Amino acid sequence: MRRLRSAARSAMKARTEDTQEVSTLKEEPALLSSPAHSFQEPGDVTSLRGRLLSWYDQTKRDLPWRTAALTESDVNKRTYAVWVSEIMLQQTQVATVMDYYIKWMKRWPTVQDLAAATLEEVNEMWAGLGYYSRGKRLHEGAQKVVSELGGQMPKTAEDLVKLLPGVGRYTAGAVASIAMGQVTGAVDGNVVRVFCRLRAIGADSTSPAVTEALWTLANTLVDPDRPGDFNQALMELGARVCTPKGPLCSQCPVQSHCRAHRKVAVEQEEGAQRLLGKPAVEQSSPDIEECCGCALCIPPGESWDSSLGVTNFPRKPKKKPPRVERTLTCVLDRNGAKGGREYFLVQRPSKGLLAGMWEFPSMLLEEAHDSEKKQRSALQAQVQKILGDSLKQGALQHVGEVVHVFSHIHQTYVVYSGRLPDPQGSSPAGGQEDSRARWLTETAFQEAAVSAGMKKVMKLYEKMKSMKTEGCKDGKRKRSSDGIINSRHKSQKTLRTQEPADGARQLSLHKFFQPAIKQEAEGILS
Repeated sequence: MRRLRSAARSAMKARTEDTQEVSTLKEEPALLSSPAHSFQEPGDVTSLRGRLLSWYDQTKRDLPWRTAALTESDVNKRTYAVWVSEIMLQQTQVATVMDYYIKWMKRWPTVQDLAAATLEEVNEMWAGLGYYSRGKRLHEGAQKVVSELGGQMPKTAEDLVKLLPGVGRYTAGAVASIAMGQVTGAVDGNVVRVFCRLRAIGADSTSPAVTEALWTLANTLVDPDRPGDFNQALMELGARVCTPKGPLCSQCPVQSHCRAHRKVAVEQEEGAQRLLGKPAVEQSSPDIEECCGCALCIPPGESWDSSLGVTNFPRKPKKKPPRVERTLTCVLDRNGAKGGREYFLVQRPSKGLLAGMWEFPSMLLEEAHDSEKKQRSALQAQVQKILGDSLKQGALQHVGEVVHVFSHIHQTYVVYSGRLPDPQGSSPAGGQEDSRARWLTETAFQEAAVSAGMKKVMKLYEKMKSMKTEGCKDGKRKRSSDGIINSRHKSQKTLRTQEPADGARQLSLHKFFQPAIKQEAEGILS
């Protein structure tokens, strides 16, 4: 055993010296050839391919984009269909994507159909799927294919990266292998996890050395006869068996090739032997500690945690905490000209977060500790820039707060509401024509290109309105025709500050509803 370890270290040292002498060689492939992190025997590669593809054939999920890849004879349509699915699946679960994909392909079955659509239509279709720039890049890519590429999708992974916006190394590899049969690997988050466990790669999985090692491994292992199926099988394995938490190792078709699983088994066996007072069992092959000094191993300062088992892999750097923001948001409504309630929305800029989406008038709160009075005044001024004098001074009422977490922003919407006069004409902005402002019915609001955060704001507002209506019924108080409590007799400020004769503080209507509002806000967090 000692001779085996010494030979492994000597071979690794020799490879390191060779790499230093030849500066044109990349370090990562040399590191990957270490016995602890690569497949040394061709038979092992063949076995892994066979086991994985056999498992995939028996257990794969029936997904619409897989059906399209198998049944669509036109390579251009097939490539487009797979491209759409891969963009939708970025950072999004399969269950969420399914309905969106089916509706999308029904509306825009070809790249030409998508290119002819407007960005507004694309945003409406994408609403609720998140990471909205993805839909915009799909639309831009389709327009480029039609206007610059003669309507023909790129034919290789290299061209997909070079010619289509928003297509990176993984997306290109997946589309090229699945739709066009190109023999190329595809490394997404699921594949990173599978490979790091299979080969006990314990260094930071986002580091350049590990990234290149994983791509080298992917391109080495991909099945030349079924590249698309092999890549999908790896992703399927990571999504359903080799999961981030609670992996189902007993169901893994390639368990016999997994060094992480082997290390856990040896550790358990050694523990059992110690309990029985017997010497530890020698291992028949190198484990992760025997590849010391390698850039792909667990760093010296970080120890193996026995309680985590195979989930010691992969290792990622600590995420930066999301930026914390507070945004003032105003729900403005009125009675529509054709009956029913209408809500006022404005369109966000064409670039940046949630580009081109529709939202209630909002403004970033610069001073997080501003009083409610200052917040209301600032929002009132912002709204009046759009609506002029349609909104009377002091008309805004505080509703509550809603939290929505983006990938990099922890956003709190501080919600206010206000009533506007019923429309006298057809102007969308209360007397000011503006293509970036519109009134929408509640049904139209739900169908528009509105973010999930704004839908949470609407949900909170509707809850507040419903609670006011119920409170009005219970107290047998008079209410207006639209269901909102008529507050002409006493302002909210008066109710909040009035003291009864006995010295006990009188609770305002605002204070009465505040706990329920907070509960609602907590109940609709991301």
